[in-house]
Amino acid sequence: MSETPNKTPNKTPGSVDAKLGADVFKLDQEPHIVIDVEKCRTVCIQRACLQVCPADLYEVNDQGEMTVNWEGCLECGTCLICCDEKALTWQYPRGGFGVQYRMS
Repeated sequence: MSETPNKTPNKTPGSVDAKLGADVFKLDQEPHIVIDVEKCRTVCIQRACLQVCPADLYEVNDQGEMTVNWEGCLECGTCLICCDEKALTWQYPRGGFGVQYRMS
């Protein structure tokens, strides 16, 4: 288990970026988001997850495969809702893991 501060650059105090920058992530060994890479590659046309993730965690690698940096997930579930092709397996992290929002 490791604890990682959010790498969102702090901007103006009180801004969304500054507030998200205060969050801490307790990382589990197992990802809580898994992509069906084959389904995503062959069926998905829109690739909505690239557009809707508020933490901007989805990207296409050099091999053309969709990847997710689940370690910085805000756990909102937007990607799951928007994945029309059902290429994602998404669940909340196990108890004690995931994002810890800090109110500052």
